[in-house]
Order: sequence, then C-alpha cells, then structure tokens
Amino acid sequence: MGFKTAKSDMHLIDTLSKPIIFAHRGASKFAPENTLAAFDLALSLGAPAIELDTMLSRDRIPIVIHDNTLARTTNGNGKVADFHCEELSLLDAGSSFSPLFKGELIPRLEDVLTRYKNKLLINIELKNYHAPFDHLPHIVAELINKLDMSDTIIVSSFLPWNLLIIKCLNPDIKIALLVDLSFFGQILSSEIFSFLSPEFIHPHSTYITSHYLEHEHKLKRRVNTWTVNDPMLAKKFFAWKMDGLISDDPQAMLRILDETTAH
Repeated sequence: MGFKTAKSDMHLIDTLSKPIIFAHRGASKFAPENTLAAFDLALSLGAPAIELDTMLSRDRIPIVIHDNTLARTTNGNGKVADFHCEELSLLDAGSSFSPLFKGELIPRLEDVLTRYKNKLLINIELKNYHAPFDHLPHIVAELINKLDMSDTIIVSSFLPWNLLIIKCLNPDIKIALLVDLSFFGQILSSEIFSFLSPEFIHPHSTYITSHYLEHEHKLKRRVNTWTVNDPMLAKKFFAWKMDGLISDDPQAMLRILDETTAH
C-alpha cells in the first residue's frame, strides 16, 4: 500500500447542507447499535450520515463494534481481539437491545461500507484504544482505497497518530480529532495542535459555546459534536451555527432542524 497524492474531486460532506445530522452508531435509540438494522433505519429516517466504531478481530479484519469486550452488546463473552472474524459473525448482536432484533449480527466494516456506498456520509471511529499501536489505521485506509470511498468517509479518533497514519496513506481521506473531557483531550483541542486535524474537530458537547464555535470557524475547522439527544440543546447549537450533531435519535434532530430552519 503506497502513498497517494490528493485529488481535487469534491467530498460528499461539501455537498450536504449544514448542520449535518450523524446517526450515532446508527439510529441507536431505536435499534441495536452498530448493526445493519440501526444503519438501515438511519437511512430510512432520512439521516444523511452515520457514525460507527471499528476495531480488529484476531485475524485482523475490521469489524463494527464499540466495546473491546463482547458482553454488553452481544451474547458472547471475552475480548473482541481474542476471536476470529468468523467466530464473531456467529454472535447475536440484537437480543440484548430487544427480542425483536434477535439474530442481528456484528457486521464487518467492509460489508457496511459496501452496503451504504454512495448513500450516506460515513464517519468511522478507529476504536483501537485497547491496542493503540496495532494496524487498524493501515487496514482501514487500505479498505477505503480498495472500495474507492475516500470521498464519502471521515475517519475520527481520540488518538492523533491514528489520524496522521490515515492522512499519510491517503491524503484524500478526511480526518477528525475526537476530543473528550480529559486533560489530554483539552490539550489536543487547543489551537497549537490544530494541524493534527485542520478541517474538522469532534468535541464532547460540553465544550460547545457560541465563542468556541466562532473560534473554530476562524481556524476554518468544522465542528461536529457528540452526543446530542436533548432537543433544547440541539436548538441552541443550531442557532450558534453548529456544523454537525452526532445523535442516537436522528429522527428527532432532523425534525428540530426542520422546525428551526422553517422560522
């Protein structure tokens, strides 16, 4: 996998009206997170974008799951990294959410990308925090190259080196630094480190003030915040010219956005 030079084609995110509503792990309020059911529902509800999590199986295949252990969202136990992809594909990832979703599976990242290619903007969070120096960013970049999807994807992570690796391997892939409330997160979100993620920043919603947004926009960075489910908070953010919201309930956010823009 060699270095790629940037191309000039427009990215999907530049064609979508703002603010962009990202369905967090799919429409995860109504369907099991990070499953095809949740992503299908997000698409049917009119969400223009989805957010998902990925990490490597034992045989180094990127799968779509949030936790590095299986117990919370599946009928399995143990660490994701201890199982081959084929073993993980046999687990039930739906029943823990509702019996109605019994038999819903853990998808491979490749299957998700192929299913929604040219249908949705896709935010992939690299979830290798339990193994921060594994080959996840390399493998994900290679997959995006293989599927020719660099113009419809954003790759995000709390780990800046993940983003730097992605950008080195394919400059066309958009990257976004995730920022939490830790001291490390606050340092990385400062202006001095804006070169790590010059186009986007994805901060926790408690960071957001009108001044914060104005400052980031002066730096030419778009702000997509997480995770926003409160209608009043969403209205406030929309009034402050937020670029994007990541929400478990894309249906409610889209409705509030329509009401806000109608006035």
